[in-house]
Amino acid sequence: MRIERRPHRPLSLIVLSPIIAIAAALAVSGGLIAIAGANPFVAYGLILRGAFGSILGFTEMLTRATPLILTGLAAAVAFRAKVWNIGGEGQFYIGAIAVAAFASGSWIAGWPPVLVIPMAMAAGAIAGMAMLLVPLGLRLKFGVDEVVTSLLLNFVALLFVSMMIEGPLRDPLAFGWPSSVPVVDAATLPKLIERTRVHIGLIVAIGLAFAIYFIQARTVFGLQSRAAGLNAPAARFAGVPWVRTLVIVACMSGGLAGLAGAIEVMGVRGYVASDLSPGYGYSGIIVAMLANLHPIGVIAAALFAAIMFVGSDSMSRALGIPSYIADVTVALSLLTMLVSLFFTQYRIVR
Repeated sequence: MRIERRPHRPLSLIVLSPIIAIAAALAVSGGLIAIAGANPFVAYGLILRGAFGSILGFTEMLTRATPLILTGLAAAVAFRAKVWNIGGEGQFYIGAIAVAAFASGSWIAGWPPVLVIPMAMAAGAIAGMAMLLVPLGLRLKFGVDEVVTSLLLNFVALLFVSMMIEGPLRDPLAFGWPSSVPVVDAATLPKLIERTRVHIGLIVAIGLAFAIYFIQARTVFGLQSRAAGLNAPAARFAGVPWVRTLVIVACMSGGLAGLAGAIEVMGVRGYVASDLSPGYGYSGIIVAMLANLHPIGVIAAALFAAIMFVGSDSMSRALGIPSYIADVTVALSLLTMLVSLFFTQYRIVR
């Protein structure tokens, strides 16, 4: 028995690999649920009922999916060009604090929302870009692995945000709770459904997914970014501006993660706190891998993750088992997806 590389990747395997990965992850998680003393089929039924059984659950699922789509796109765009952005969590928080600094002053209170909202989103995106350009610059200049630098910058970003919300941006009306001053009403995103938390950020996220798909599939830059990821020496030999391409990719990836933080503040919280993200930056990596780095697939993968996160709370209350089973299932999906991707490129022969 030996492992050899496939001469080409069958389309059927590429399409089926995410489905097989999720099914395998659910099967393993079902075993853990059974060990905890519950029926796996009942548990998964309760998860679906928690996410789709009421208006509240459905809208909360869409609200959770919005930042997951953006952070998933951030990881997918970077990974396709072999820019290993593991700093989505830090970029998320930096984008959030940039919006709090920009859109919380009295100087902007009288501005119309049609101006404030795009400018605030741009502020968050630019902050995320700057956060990723640092590790990319270290890679291009000194050959430093951006996996390490982008990951470590997550902790730097979190400490910086903590300093800001306990210092210059602290809300004096928060009764001692460390949080930033709230953004002005003009920077608040309109709701898609009244009396829910679903906001137009969901439309922005889905629109960006289709825009990135068009860029990657129908533009010269999309071809250049794929070439840079597939074979950097060959791309440079063919005349692809490799450094410029990676810089643009980093701006897109960091900007999307920063935009996710900005939209979370503008659409859901209204302020920045240390618990703003339950791990959206890290979950975005799993979402991107489940989508096989495909921008449209990111939407479906983000919805799957959001269903697990929201539905597991209902399941936990009904069955008395930990809601962390959702985190386990999503993490297992990444591992099983990596195995599936391996077998789309390699096969076992006798």
